[in-house]
Amino acid sequence: MVRDAFYFLIPLSLAASLTIAWQWWALALLLIASAGFVAFFFRDPARVIPEDPNSIVSPADGKVIRLDGLAGGETRLSIFLSVFDVHVNRAPIDGQLVRQVYRRGKFLLAFDDRATLENEQLQVTLRGEREISFSLIAGLVARRIVPWKKVGEQVRRGDRIGLIRFGSRVDIIIPGSCRLNVKMGDRVKGGSSILAFWE
Repeated sequence: MVRDAFYFLIPLSLAASLTIAWQWWALALLLIASAGFVAFFFRDPARVIPEDPNSIVSPADGKVIRLDGLAGGETRLSIFLSVFDVHVNRAPIDGQLVRQVYRRGKFLLAFDDRATLENEQLQVTLRGEREISFSLIAGLVARRIVPWKKVGEQVRRGDRIGLIRFGSRVDIIIPGSCRLNVKMGDRVKGGSSILAFWE
């Protein structure tokens, strides 16, 4: 479980203890259920990271909801994270974090295609032997994007790099020189599912 969970778990646990002491059972059950959901939401399971140096792994858990061809042969791949998915984000390739730009915006539903352009988001670029960019996008419920790495830091494929609190979306730009390994509707896991291979 990531440490951000304790910002929610501590007050919920204290409130639950008080309601139990006061014998407000219905409210106590609600608070205990809420604490259980928070612990579930902020889980951070270990992942087996593919060893293939030509692999681009998923930066997030969720469902592939868009595959859009862009100018120059690139593909924008969009992953929707529901509140039931793991929300820890991971590095898709080895490299240095060379760009991290926070852009304010709206909080449209994360599966709305307008979210890519209009929602609040953190745009990240990693550069190693190759370069790749992706965006952590807030949604209607997700109001906080928490980066764990700074510009200049080196990361390995599958490393934890941040967290989006509650439902959200991640868009990644797959270069035209890559071969896609997923299709619309596929469910992927951050750090372990291979989205594409460099040719």
